[in-house]
Amino acid sequence: MRYADTYTRTTKLARYPAWAQPYLTGRRQSTAQCIAAYASYYCVDGSADRDGSIEELITPTRGAMQSYASRTGTQRNLASLREAGWRLIVSATGVLRNEGMPYALDNGAWTAFQQGQPFDERLFWVALEKMGEGADWIVLPDIVAGGQKSLDYSLAWLHRLRGLPTKMLIAVQDGVTPDDVRDYLNPMVGIFVGGGTEWKEATMHQWGLLARRTCCYLHVGRVNSARRIRLCAAAGADSIDGTSASRFSKTIRRLDIARRQPELFAASALPFEDACV
Repeated sequence: MRYADTYTRTTKLARYPAWAQPYLTGRRQSTAQCIAAYASYYCVDGSADRDGSIEELITPTRGAMQSYASRTGTQRNLASLREAGWRLIVSATGVLRNEGMPYALDNGAWTAFQQGQPFDERLFWVALEKMGEGADWIVLPDIVAGGQKSLDYSLAWLHRLRGLPTKMLIAVQDGVTPDDVRDYLNPMVGIFVGGGTEWKEATMHQWGLLARRTCCYLHVGRVNSARRIRLCAAAGADSIDGTSASRFSKTIRRLDIARRQPELFAASALPFEDACV
Protein backbone atom coordinates (compact mmCIF):
# COMPACT_ATOMS: atom_id res chain seq x y z
CA MET A 1 0.00 0.00 0.00
CA ARG A 2 1.10 3.58 -0.57
CA TYR A 3 0.87 4.37 3.13
CA ALA A 4 2.78 1.33 4.44
CA ASP A 5 5.74 3.31 5.78
CA THR A 6 3.53 5.83 7.54
CA TYR A 7 1.38 3.04 8.94
CA THR A 8 4.42 1.31 10.44
CA ARG A 9 5.49 4.52 12.17
CA THR A 10 2.01 5.36 13.41
CA THR A 11 1.28 1.95 14.92
CA LYS A 12 4.22 2.35 17.27
CA LEU A 13 2.23 5.09 18.98
CA ALA A 14 -1.43 4.28 18.49
CA ARG A 15 -3.59 1.59 20.04
CA TYR A 16 -7.33 1.47 20.28
CA PRO A 17 -8.57 3.75 23.07
CA ALA A 18 -9.80 1.93 26.16
CA TRP A 19 -13.40 3.08 25.68
CA ALA A 20 -13.56 1.35 22.27
CA GLN A 21 -13.11 -2.20 23.55
CA PRO A 22 -16.80 -2.98 24.33
CA TYR A 23 -17.74 -1.82 20.81
CA LEU A 24 -14.97 -3.81 19.14
CA THR A 25 -16.06 -7.01 20.91
CA GLY A 26 -19.76 -6.51 20.19
CA ARG A 27 -20.82 -5.92 23.79
CA ARG A 28 -21.98 -2.40 22.87
CA GLN A 29 -23.19 -0.78 19.66
CA SER A 30 -22.69 2.85 18.80
CA THR A 31 -25.17 4.95 16.85
CA ALA A 32 -22.74 5.06 13.93
CA GLN A 33 -22.43 1.27 13.92
CA CYS A 34 -26.20 0.84 13.93
CA ILE A 35 -26.63 3.25 11.03
CA ALA A 36 -23.90 1.44 9.10
CA ALA A 37 -25.63 -1.92 9.66
CA TYR A 38 -28.95 -0.47 8.50
CA ALA A 39 -27.28 0.97 5.39
CA SER A 40 -25.67 -2.38 4.61
CA TYR A 41 -28.97 -4.22 4.91
CA TYR A 42 -30.63 -1.91 2.37
CA CYS A 43 -27.55 -1.76 0.09
CA VAL A 44 -27.06 1.97 0.61
CA ASP A 45 -23.64 1.53 2.18
CA GLY A 46 -21.68 2.43 -0.93
CA SER A 47 -21.50 -1.16 -2.21
CA ALA A 48 -23.61 -0.26 -5.24
CA ASP A 49 -20.92 2.19 -6.30
CA ARG A 50 -18.32 -0.58 -6.36
CA ASP A 51 -20.43 -3.44 -7.74
CA GLY A 52 -22.78 -2.76 -10.63
CA SER A 53 -24.86 -5.84 -9.85
CA ILE A 54 -26.02 -4.36 -6.53
CA GLU A 55 -29.04 -2.05 -6.44
CA GLU A 56 -30.00 0.31 -3.65
CA LEU A 57 -33.19 -0.96 -2.03
CA ILE A 58 -34.20 2.41 -0.60
CA THR A 59 -33.27 6.02 -1.27
CA PRO A 60 -31.06 7.32 1.55
CA THR A 61 -32.17 10.59 3.08
CA ARG A 62 -30.14 13.28 4.81
CA GLY A 63 -31.31 15.63 7.52
CA ALA A 64 -30.86 19.38 7.62
CA MET A 65 -27.29 20.58 7.30
CA GLN A 66 -25.70 20.92 10.75
CA SER A 67 -23.42 23.79 11.76
CA TYR A 68 -20.37 23.44 13.99
CA ALA A 69 -18.34 26.25 15.51
CA SER A 70 -14.84 26.17 16.89
CA ARG A 71 -14.90 25.64 20.63
CA THR A 72 -14.92 28.88 22.63
CA GLY A 73 -14.94 29.67 26.31
CA THR A 74 -16.95 32.87 25.84
CA GLN A 75 -20.24 32.26 27.64
CA ARG A 76 -22.19 34.80 25.59
CA ASN A 77 -21.19 33.14 22.33
CA LEU A 78 -21.83 29.67 23.72
CA ALA A 79 -25.33 30.73 24.75
CA SER A 80 -26.03 32.01 21.24
CA LEU A 81 -24.72 28.80 19.69
CA ARG A 82 -26.88 26.67 21.98
CA GLU A 83 -29.96 28.74 21.17
CA ALA A 84 -29.36 28.29 17.44
CA GLY A 85 -28.80 24.54 17.80
CA TRP A 86 -25.18 24.64 16.68
CA ARG A 87 -22.51 22.20 17.81
CA LEU A 88 -18.83 22.56 18.67
CA ILE A 89 -15.61 21.32 17.13
CA VAL A 90 -13.11 20.44 19.82
CA SER A 91 -9.49 20.58 18.66
CA ALA A 92 -6.90 18.11 19.92
CA THR A 93 -4.53 21.04 20.43
CA GLY A 94 -7.02 23.06 22.48
CA VAL A 95 -9.02 22.68 25.66
CA LEU A 96 -10.58 19.21 25.71
CA ARG A 97 -14.02 20.29 26.86
CA ASN A 98 -17.32 20.43 24.99
CA GLU A 99 -19.18 22.81 27.34
CA GLY A 100 -22.08 20.35 27.60
CA MET A 101 -22.83 20.60 23.87
CA PRO A 102 -22.78 17.99 21.09
CA TYR A 103 -19.40 18.08 19.37
CA ALA A 104 -17.01 16.67 16.81
CA LEU A 105 -13.30 16.05 17.35
CA ASP A 106 -10.71 17.70 15.11
CA ASN A 107 -7.19 16.29 14.96
CA GLY A 108 -5.60 19.70 15.59
CA ALA A 109 -3.43 19.79 12.45
CA TRP A 110 -4.91 23.08 11.22
CA THR A 111 -4.41 24.80 14.60
CA ALA A 112 -0.82 23.57 14.78
CA PHE A 113 -0.23 24.80 11.22
CA GLN A 114 -1.59 28.26 12.06
CA GLN A 115 0.66 28.43 15.11
CA GLY A 116 3.71 27.32 13.15
CA GLN A 117 3.98 24.13 15.21
CA PRO A 118 4.45 20.54 13.99
CA PHE A 119 1.47 18.20 14.31
CA ASP A 120 1.64 16.33 17.62
CA GLU A 121 0.34 12.76 17.30
CA ARG A 122 0.37 12.31 21.07
CA LEU A 123 -1.98 15.24 21.60
CA PHE A 124 -4.35 13.68 19.08
CA TRP A 125 -4.20 10.38 20.91
CA VAL A 126 -4.90 12.04 24.28
CA ALA A 127 -7.91 13.79 22.71
CA LEU A 128 -9.10 10.53 21.15
CA GLU A 129 -8.91 8.79 24.52
CA LYS A 130 -10.76 11.55 26.33
CA MET A 131 -13.26 12.83 23.76
CA GLY A 132 -13.53 10.21 21.01
CA GLU A 133 -16.43 8.15 22.34
CA GLY A 134 -18.87 11.04 22.57
CA ALA A 135 -17.86 12.75 19.32
CA ASP A 136 -20.24 12.92 16.36
CA TRP A 137 -17.23 12.26 14.15
CA ILE A 138 -13.43 12.40 14.22
CA VAL A 139 -11.13 13.99 11.63
CA LEU A 140 -8.28 11.60 10.92
CA PRO A 141 -4.80 13.17 11.21
CA ASP A 142 -3.69 14.95 8.06
CA ILE A 143 -0.95 17.24 6.80
CA VAL A 144 -2.13 20.77 5.99
CA ALA A 145 -1.42 21.61 2.33
CA GLY A 146 0.12 18.14 2.04
CA GLY A 147 -1.83 16.87 -0.98
CA GLN A 148 -1.17 13.19 -1.68
CA LYS A 149 1.27 12.92 1.22
CA SER A 150 -1.50 14.07 3.56
CA LEU A 151 -3.90 11.48 2.14
CA ASP A 152 -1.35 8.71 2.65
CA TYR A 153 -0.92 9.82 6.24
CA SER A 154 -4.68 9.86 6.85
CA LEU A 155 -5.09 6.42 5.30
CA ALA A 156 -2.41 5.08 7.63
CA TRP A 157 -4.48 6.21 10.60
CA LEU A 158 -7.65 4.87 9.03
CA HIS A 159 -6.02 1.47 8.66
CA ARG A 160 -4.87 1.51 12.27
CA LEU A 161 -8.22 2.64 13.68
CA ARG A 162 -10.40 0.46 11.44
CA GLY A 163 -13.36 -0.81 13.41
CA LEU A 164 -13.51 2.25 15.68
CA PRO A 165 -17.22 2.75 16.49
CA THR A 166 -17.13 6.50 15.82
CA LYS A 167 -17.50 7.94 12.32
CA MET A 168 -14.11 8.99 10.92
CA LEU A 169 -13.51 11.58 8.19
CA ILE A 170 -10.70 11.68 5.65
CA ALA A 171 -9.48 15.23 4.96
CA VAL A 172 -9.24 15.91 1.21
CA GLN A 173 -7.11 18.77 -0.04
CA ASP A 174 -5.85 20.37 -3.24
CA GLY A 175 -4.86 17.71 -5.75
CA VAL A 176 -6.85 14.84 -4.23
CA THR A 177 -9.50 13.33 -6.53
CA PRO A 178 -12.62 11.23 -5.86
CA ASP A 179 -10.89 8.14 -7.25
CA ASP A 180 -8.16 8.52 -4.61
CA VAL A 181 -10.62 7.96 -1.77
CA ARG A 182 -13.68 6.28 -3.30
CA ASP A 183 -12.84 2.76 -2.14
CA TYR A 184 -12.43 3.81 1.50
CA LEU A 185 -15.78 5.57 1.87
CA ASN A 186 -18.90 4.16 3.51
CA PRO A 187 -21.32 5.17 6.30
CA MET A 188 -18.49 4.87 8.86
CA VAL A 189 -15.80 6.70 6.84
CA GLY A 190 -16.64 10.10 5.37
CA ILE A 191 -15.13 13.17 3.74
CA PHE A 192 -13.82 16.38 5.31
CA VAL A 193 -13.35 18.97 2.55
CA GLY A 194 -10.35 21.12 3.44
CA GLY A 195 -7.88 22.64 1.02
CA GLY A 196 -7.60 26.15 -0.36
CA THR A 197 -10.65 28.34 -0.91
CA GLU A 198 -10.62 28.26 -4.72
CA TRP A 199 -10.08 24.50 -4.86
CA LYS A 200 -12.73 23.90 -2.22
CA GLU A 201 -15.39 25.84 -4.08
CA ALA A 202 -14.42 24.41 -7.47
CA THR A 203 -14.58 20.78 -6.31
CA MET A 204 -17.29 20.90 -3.65
CA HIS A 205 -20.05 19.57 -5.89
CA GLN A 206 -18.03 16.54 -6.98
CA TRP A 207 -17.47 15.63 -3.33
CA GLY A 208 -21.22 15.90 -2.84
CA LEU A 209 -21.84 13.51 -5.73
CA LEU A 210 -19.25 11.09 -4.36
CA ALA A 211 -20.83 11.21 -0.91
CA ARG A 212 -24.21 10.40 -2.47
CA ARG A 213 -22.84 7.38 -4.34
CA THR A 214 -20.91 5.99 -1.37
CA CYS A 215 -23.50 6.97 1.26
CA CYS A 216 -20.82 8.63 3.37
CA TYR A 217 -20.83 11.70 5.59
CA LEU A 218 -19.73 14.99 4.00
CA HIS A 219 -18.36 17.91 6.02
CA VAL A 220 -16.92 21.17 4.67
CA GLY A 221 -14.43 23.15 6.74
CA ARG A 222 -13.90 26.91 7.09
CA VAL A 223 -17.36 28.10 6.06
CA ASN A 224 -17.90 31.62 7.38
CA SER A 225 -20.28 33.30 4.93
CA ALA A 226 -23.87 32.88 3.80
CA ARG A 227 -22.65 32.50 0.22
CA ARG A 228 -20.42 29.55 1.03
CA ILE A 229 -23.14 27.99 3.18
CA ARG A 230 -25.40 27.94 0.12
CA LEU A 231 -22.65 26.30 -1.95
CA CYS A 232 -22.30 23.62 0.73
CA ALA A 233 -26.05 23.05 0.80
CA ALA A 234 -26.12 22.66 -2.98
CA ALA A 235 -23.33 20.08 -2.71
CA GLY A 236 -25.39 18.13 -0.20
CA ALA A 237 -23.05 18.61 2.76
CA ASP A 238 -24.17 17.05 6.04
CA SER A 239 -22.36 19.70 8.06
CA ILE A 240 -20.09 22.73 7.98
CA ASP A 241 -17.87 24.55 10.44
CA GLY A 242 -16.35 27.97 10.90
CA THR A 243 -14.78 30.32 13.41
CA SER A 244 -16.93 33.41 12.79
CA ALA A 245 -19.77 32.28 15.06
CA SER A 246 -17.31 31.46 17.84
CA ARG A 247 -15.76 34.92 17.75
CA PHE A 248 -18.76 37.12 17.02
CA SER A 249 -22.15 36.09 18.38
CA LYS A 250 -23.88 38.71 16.21
CA THR A 251 -23.03 36.70 13.07
CA ILE A 252 -24.79 33.54 14.23
CA ARG A 253 -28.32 34.63 13.29
CA ARG A 254 -27.34 35.58 9.73
CA LEU A 255 -25.37 32.39 9.18
CA ASP A 256 -28.05 30.23 10.75
CA ILE A 257 -30.76 31.68 8.51
CA ALA A 258 -28.65 30.72 5.49
CA ARG A 259 -28.09 27.22 6.89
CA ARG A 260 -31.80 26.62 7.42
CA GLN A 261 -32.86 27.57 3.90
CA PRO A 262 -33.92 24.37 2.09
CA GLU A 263 -31.96 23.24 -0.96
CA LEU A 264 -34.27 21.39 -3.35
CA PHE A 265 -31.59 20.32 -5.82
CA ALA A 266 -28.79 19.19 -3.54
CA ALA A 267 -26.42 16.51 -4.85
CA SER A 268 -27.42 14.30 -1.92
CA ALA A 269 -31.02 14.17 -3.21
CA LEU A 270 -30.11 12.86 -6.66
CA PRO A 271 -31.05 9.32 -7.70
CA PHE A 272 -28.03 7.03 -7.48
CA GLU A 273 -27.72 6.61 -11.23
CA ASP A 274 -27.63 10.39 -11.75
CA ALA A 275 -24.92 11.04 -9.16
CA CYS A 276 -22.01 10.29 -11.46
CA VAL A 277 -18.51 11.39 -10.52
